[in-house]
Amino acid sequence: MRTRPLKVALLGCGVVGSEVARIMTTHADDLAARIGAPVELAGVAVRRPSKVREGIDPALITTDATALVQRGDIDVVVEVIGGIEPARALITTAFENGASVVSANKALLAEDGAALHAAAEKYGRDLYYEAAVAGAIPLVRPLRESLAGDKVNRVLGIVNGTTNFILDKMDTSGAGYSEALDEATALGYAEADPTADVEGFDAAAKAAILAGIAFHTRVKIGDVHREGITEVTAADIASARRMGCTVKLLAICERASDGASVTARVHPAMIPLSHPLASVREAYNAVFVEAEAAGQLMFYGPGAGGSPTASAVLGDLVAVCRNKLGESTGPGESAYTRLPVSPMGEVVTRYHISLDVADKPGVLAQVATVFAEQGVSIDTVRQQGKDGEASLVVVTHRAPDAALSGTVEALRKLDTVRGVASIMRVEGE
Repeated sequence: MRTRPLKVALLGCGVVGSEVARIMTTHADDLAARIGAPVELAGVAVRRPSKVREGIDPALITTDATALVQRGDIDVVVEVIGGIEPARALITTAFENGASVVSANKALLAEDGAALHAAAEKYGRDLYYEAAVAGAIPLVRPLRESLAGDKVNRVLGIVNGTTNFILDKMDTSGAGYSEALDEATALGYAEADPTADVEGFDAAAKAAILAGIAFHTRVKIGDVHREGITEVTAADIASARRMGCTVKLLAICERASDGASVTARVHPAMIPLSHPLASVREAYNAVFVEAEAAGQLMFYGPGAGGSPTASAVLGDLVAVCRNKLGESTGPGESAYTRLPVSPMGEVVTRYHISLDVADKPGVLAQVATVFAEQGVSIDTVRQQGKDGEASLVVVTHRAPDAALSGTVEALRKLDTVRGVASIMRVEGE
């Protein structure tokens, strides 16, 4: 074993960063044995230096992150500060000054991953980011390495623990969205500003990363169709139950059947209770990967939190340090297919549409005519009426999303349709 330690700079010391530092300290001997050399925490960049950080030598604390990554003796930079800047500049500076990088920054990788990979390749460094997607669940490395010889056709899963907790509580307790969000916030599953989670931005960034790796093409967050869960109601959950379904926020990345394009989308969807994803409870994540040779694989586990995310960071740290000792680098960006990302309108989906209609003869015929004119086939219809008012629930067969959207707009123009109570896609069948 080499006695000279590999030096690690830590950017950020919040929930995840502090746990990374703790594990590096308490498991130092094990990490050294697995790597083949000791690892040493050489500096920790923070915004609030006065905050007490248990177990971390105050002499390591600095507010000058740029100076830390420019030192020249740093072997690996661990970036857990998040956001676009200054993270992007710090990572690039780290590469320029001889350090490889382990990052948990999904937003940056989804926005500018290609440029970061190019910088890593230019300077002969590693860029690892297992912790950027699905917390502790090993997912990035299996896609990049274990399935490198296979053809992945679909990635489908729950990749945001906050929204899964909220939807799970709405399903199991009958709570409305606001009450479930309040509970998630009280338990620490939701941030004070939950927008990134509940509006689907977090899941969309992860979908972009997964699609890029799975299909060997470049997918940015702007390519991902995104819908959040803020419009999901208790009535939607109840309607799903009547269909033998539950509602989940899904990230879905697919290769077109002709192989000429890919799609990436995040939105709430009804899935059958028989589907394995339906049983994913509380803040857990689960992802299905469908490959030609391997078939269907499922990855399941805690998708967030200090310890789970730190586990993924440390796994990457060990791999990068081993590469350093061997004077090699791991896999970089693979974007050779250069497949275009199709817009959401071309995606073939199923819809569950709940309409408030007049309770009189001929309404169902009018509605059915609209579907036929738009080229959308109806799977099932359920109608209930009382005192001149009625509800009509239509579940469609698969059709282009644009045709389904056109159908909804045409339904709104019917005099007998008082309103569209809810619209939701149906997946997993």
